[in-house]
Amino acid sequence: MTPDSLPREKAFMKFRHRIVSALVLFLVASVALRGQTPQGKLSFDVATVKPAAPLDMQRLAADMQAGRMPKIGPQIGFSRATYTHMSLADLIALAFNMRAYQISGPAWLAQELFDIEATIPEGATKDDVPAMLRALLEERFKLVAHQAQEEHKVLGLAVGKSGVKMKESPTAPQAFDPNSPLQPGERQVDNVDGPIRMKINSDGTITVNMGAKGTIIEKIDRQSMMLDMKSSGVTMDGFAELLSSIFLQMGGANSRQVVDMTGLRGYYQVDVEISIIDMTAQARSQAVTIPERPSSGSAATSAPPTAGVSEPTGGLSVFDSVERLGLKLEDRKATVDRLVIDQMEKTPTEN
Repeated sequence: MTPDSLPREKAFMKFRHRIVSALVLFLVASVALRGQTPQGKLSFDVATVKPAAPLDMQRLAADMQAGRMPKIGPQIGFSRATYTHMSLADLIALAFNMRAYQISGPAWLAQELFDIEATIPEGATKDDVPAMLRALLEERFKLVAHQAQEEHKVLGLAVGKSGVKMKESPTAPQAFDPNSPLQPGERQVDNVDGPIRMKINSDGTITVNMGAKGTIIEKIDRQSMMLDMKSSGVTMDGFAELLSSIFLQMGGANSRQVVDMTGLRGYYQVDVEISIIDMTAQARSQAVTIPERPSSGSAATSAPPTAGVSEPTGGLSVFDSVERLGLKLEDRKATVDRLVIDQMEKTPTEN
């Protein structure tokens, strides 16, 4: 590798990490743990909370090339729960069974990253974990929040003037057995519509099996800095959710949510190429400032910049790519469920 190629290589690795992180967060955001919380306040037996160390990009690159999923996000077992390199916004979303873009609060919620290791008490189940995480955030970060319905600007995914240009899939994707063994490097998360599996393949592509919402294969071209998304059958709701997760990761916690307004049902064949650079710029430009409530240590709600990244230009915009499918992304308003943060500390109390 020549010295001149180092900035571009670092830029590629940073963008690829963002895409992988977005997909992991998509799985996290899709979690909907079912069942009623038992009476009484649940809490972890023991929990340690530490600021997350900076990611080792070389190790991350080696893991990706070896087909191993990055060790970020939640891992919930029968006796332990770990949350690795996760923002406070994502932790709050998990605790309240919501998505990160539904959290209204200061911008630093998406910027402050933590590692949490906790012991699940005997007799508790995975269904109890969100309540225990909520109790931890309330105790250690002094979290106070309330739920509300608010009208916000969104990006509506709608049918274009010329009509749908996608082919409908002749058959629905086959469901997999959630109890079957995972392939090397594969991760599984339970979703309200069924389990989801995600895997980095040996050729560098990323397979996201969303079960009832279809399967999407991602590929990132390091030369053109393009993101290729292919599916032999995906629902428009699933496609909108995936776009939302990538916009969120590229543009910050206050990026607009993409909402399916196509009215289309069934599975469609999707093949789009999107400029990563354009998606980053669009995510930032579409960011919406959410009024924050006064709290200690609050910061401005602008989306965090991407410092030190060399950004080549060119390629199709996300809007042009979606238009080729006979769809369009347009400014809309929608009433969305929100969790409004009334109070929260940046620094947790000591372990």
